[in-house]
Amino acid sequence: MKLQQLRYLLAIVRNHLNISAAAESLYTSQPGISKQLRLLEEELGVELFTRNGKHLTEVTPIGRQIINRAEMILREVNNIQILAEEYRDDRRGSLSIATTHTQARYALPPVIRIFRERYPAVTLQVHQGSPAQIAELVQSGEVDFAIATESLELFEDLVMMPCYVWRRCVLVPRNHPLAEIQCLSLGDIARYPLVSYVFSFTGRSQLDEVFRNAQLKPSVVFTATDADIIKTYVRLGMGVGIVAQMAYDDQQDSDLVQLDAGHLFVSSVTKIGFRRGMFLRCYMYEFMELFAPHLTAERVRRVERMDSSEEIATLFDEVELPVR
Repeated sequence: MKLQQLRYLLAIVRNHLNISAAAESLYTSQPGISKQLRLLEEELGVELFTRNGKHLTEVTPIGRQIINRAEMILREVNNIQILAEEYRDDRRGSLSIATTHTQARYALPPVIRIFRERYPAVTLQVHQGSPAQIAELVQSGEVDFAIATESLELFEDLVMMPCYVWRRCVLVPRNHPLAEIQCLSLGDIARYPLVSYVFSFTGRSQLDEVFRNAQLKPSVVFTATDADIIKTYVRLGMGVGIVAQMAYDDQQDSDLVQLDAGHLFVSSVTKIGFRRGMFLRCYMYEFMELFAPHLTAERVRRVERMDSSEEIATLFDEVELPVR
């Protein structure tokens, strides 16, 4: 059994049993992967997949167990490689982050600027995606950190730590009737078409729940994953925008009026997370502390030794999170 065979096996699973797509993702040939899969199955004496002709159709029960163990083996192989890199040079390496547009556009830039100044030899990559895509990227080992707010049940296999609290605001053009109201109500907002985030993005499901609990059914006429696009369509008069407060820029968005909605919607908490058992390099601890100052290396190491999300939550109960 070879490590390369295990890598091929996991690539097949991640590409929905499509061997051609797995080969493309690994920059190798489809016949090469098919051959190695056949050799692995012959060595193990079991079938890892059911087949319909030449096509893989399903993972077998024993295949699922072997795939789970293959994932653990390759995670440890990766940890060994990272450990060796840390010993050779603790200021050189790579860091990859998966997050949403709002975090990448508004929360991360000042952190990344400082981090790049301190660690110019660290290759830094930021991937944008939906919560489900973010979770999959981290769980598969393709990225190191997840930064997310919504759908945290997708991240149950990760170590997730709270970073900061953020609130929503309502955006309207300067001549909009809502701009004259001193204290907005949900009813005021629901009278107009809404422009907001796609469901599952940046607290959108919490927003929907608030209207539902108030027995209101607003008309959501446009959705996007990108707050800048939402603002564009607010400017076009398509509807009232509801975005993260951090997405409003006093100078760039001076043609829009920002209306406080903190009393209408529950605040959300953005979290950062990584795979349980992952070896964290020194600069990774520093990145987390730059992003959330209360996430000191000492505190994160304590979190790493904890077994449950309940323990982690208790650790942060007395921490006053910053508000953005």
